[in-house]
Amino acid sequence: MHDSGLLLAIESSCDDSSIAIIDIKTKKLIYHKKISQELEHAMYGGVVPELASRLHAEALPKILEECRPYFDALKAVAVTNAPGLAVTLVEGITMAKALAVTLDLPLIGVNHLKGHIYSLFIDKETLFPQTVLLVSGGHTQVIEVKALNEMKTVASTMDDSFGESFDKVAKMMGLAYPGGPVIEKLALQGDAKRYKFTIPLQQKKIFAFSYSGIKNAVRLAVEAGSEADHADIAASFQEVASEHLVRKIKKYLVDHPPKNFSIVGGASANLYLRAKIQEMLKPYGATLSLAELKYCSDNAAMIGRVAVEMYEAGDFTPIAELQASPRAPL
Repeated sequence: MHDSGLLLAIESSCDDSSIAIIDIKTKKLIYHKKISQELEHAMYGGVVPELASRLHAEALPKILEECRPYFDALKAVAVTNAPGLAVTLVEGITMAKALAVTLDLPLIGVNHLKGHIYSLFIDKETLFPQTVLLVSGGHTQVIEVKALNEMKTVASTMDDSFGESFDKVAKMMGLAYPGGPVIEKLALQGDAKRYKFTIPLQQKKIFAFSYSGIKNAVRLAVEAGSEADHADIAASFQEVASEHLVRKIKKYLVDHPPKNFSIVGGASANLYLRAKIQEMLKPYGATLSLAELKYCSDNAAMIGRVAVEMYEAGDFTPIAELQASPRAPL
């Protein structure tokens, strides 16, 4: 179904309030705004769910007010309903339901993880199949994607996520939140070979990831050292955290050579990781796809891009069934 008109998408799965409007026929982004809560959560060293919920309640209506000129052309309303923080998902869902009732529009509930995959295709057509590495504050997984509803997770983390480990290491050093960009910047000044942190799961054949061991080793190094050692610790940590991903994926690719490989999620903005993956893919001649840096972290543009595909497939969610599913898988 190729329809002319617009689709409004809302994202509130964690600490970013965002709304986007996409042209259904051309898949072009017409409007996009995101209000980050990073400064408000920084003093706590991480996201405080109740505070995030309250900030969404303030920010989302302000953004929506800017979208009023587009209301007459809307054909559907989409919203992230899984996974995420329950109290923040509800803020977006409540707004989506109110809009759907007021404007008499169908609803589309979108899985946030699919959103990250479709961040690759904002303002463009999809390209499948893709072997996708999703790295964010809450997730680290490898997904084989053939189509919108043909996605299979082939590996995931057994404990902390890649992005979460960066946040925790930054917190150990008394550095700012979010930790990813801070640790990446600090690592540029350090010696990545100074600390011999053990690469996790080296002797295990399972295709999975683990960051609890590295995190503990870093904690011991921070406690034993001083602030003068932080750059070397950051560089050594980033090296091992990335090498762990690369080694596990490399073994997987031997039997599953990729045609197209992509990195998505907030932590995909890490330039060191991008370079390591690019190097890993050379023997396969695979195309590496990356979302624009501004679309790596949570945003409504990626949610809207998935929703356009769902709209065309007639995949709508009855208003009574649209609920927050904080731990829903892909």
